[in-house]
Amino acid sequence: CRVKEFEEVLTPPQDLIDLKELRRLAFNGNIYIIIQSSLISCQRSTGVPDVQSFRALSWKLLLGYLGPKRSSWTSTLAQKRALYKQFIEELVLPPGHSQNGESGAGDGISESRGVGLQDHPLSEGPESAWNTFFSDNEFLLQIDKDVRRLCPDISFFQQPTEYPCDIVVHSKGEHGRRLHERVVPAVLSSANVERKGLGMTKINLITKRSVENYAAMEEGQEAHWEVVQRILFIYAKLNPGQGYVQGMNEIVGPIYYVMASDPDLSYRAHAEADCFFCFTALMSEIRDFFIKTLDDAEGGIKFMMTRLSNMLKKKDLNIYEHLKSQELHPQYYSFRWLTLLLSQEFPLPDVLRIWDAVFSDEHRFEFLIKICCSMILIQREVILENDFASNVKLLQNYPPIDINVVITHADSLA
Repeated sequence: CRVKEFEEVLTPPQDLIDLKELRRLAFNGNIYIIIQSSLISCQRSTGVPDVQSFRALSWKLLLGYLGPKRSSWTSTLAQKRALYKQFIEELVLPPGHSQNGESGAGDGISESRGVGLQDHPLSEGPESAWNTFFSDNEFLLQIDKDVRRLCPDISFFQQPTEYPCDIVVHSKGEHGRRLHERVVPAVLSSANVERKGLGMTKINLITKRSVENYAAMEEGQEAHWEVVQRILFIYAKLNPGQGYVQGMNEIVGPIYYVMASDPDLSYRAHAEADCFFCFTALMSEIRDFFIKTLDDAEGGIKFMMTRLSNMLKKKDLNIYEHLKSQELHPQYYSFRWLTLLLSQEFPLPDVLRIWDAVFSDEHRFEFLIKICCSMILIQREVILENDFASNVKLLQNYPPIDINVVITHADSLA
């Protein structure tokens, strides 16, 4: 029944997708009567079914990447995917690259970003493509660290993608096409500086090998985490006012997982580009969460935490006062909840279910706040008995629970 409902909304012959109905189905679904052993019970089906391309397509529609008119999808996807390929060529490939992976410097012709004869890898000029190339490594290093530990509970991001980016993985010896090569986290050097007497300085150089959770693939292949790294790098390059902020990897991860797991291979082959534009659409709504100067703005994270606190006070004054008396402020636990859309609090399958509901909510983050409030209310008795330290541990490491219980409870909050 559940699959049939989504088929009726998402599959032909209708050209216009009923977004209102899609939101209703993805948000909380219908109540079905279940008859087992002469017992009748009611069960609510929730979220998008984990079959066919339902979730990937639903998210593309709910995030606005695709419009409701099916006949427009082919041209939209073709344009967006071509644009993303252009981003890779202009923003990822090193200056002076050539299409065949060999440097174009020898013939005096550069095919990348207009790198002229006057530009040089050691140039420090503000308009130097090489200067920009090396400056980018500062935030690339942080991206590299973050994507290498993405969703450690599953092996997906360590596995090779079936559809690597050919222009990147077939480098033919050209260094820098693969982003992780530019920061090389395998070896880190540190120096101990000791001052001996007046003006005498002794420097002891120490070389340490960093712990790499996810290894890079060989020539011609790339792991899923390398694809996510490229998505985040391009996003940061296109949004210099915001750049990359830790935590964005946790936002893009579930989206990429859904797109790269699409059973339809014709869509899966373009998971990177589709993920990028879905991620960009979502970030346009939550970008204020990642900009410190906007913390107090209406869309800022402090404002969101205040809304959660006010909702908790309205729904259960006793627990609100208890947490207040312990000086357990919302920022101790809800900052991460809200900023990362609960992606760190639950296993990935549960995160996908939560995001089905959040993306389906026309008010979007109103329901996210309700879920956070329900998480506290569900643990009411334990929280009232706990001391400060125990409650911090509880809320920062939320105990395992059926996520449908949390969502149903959140849905019941007026």
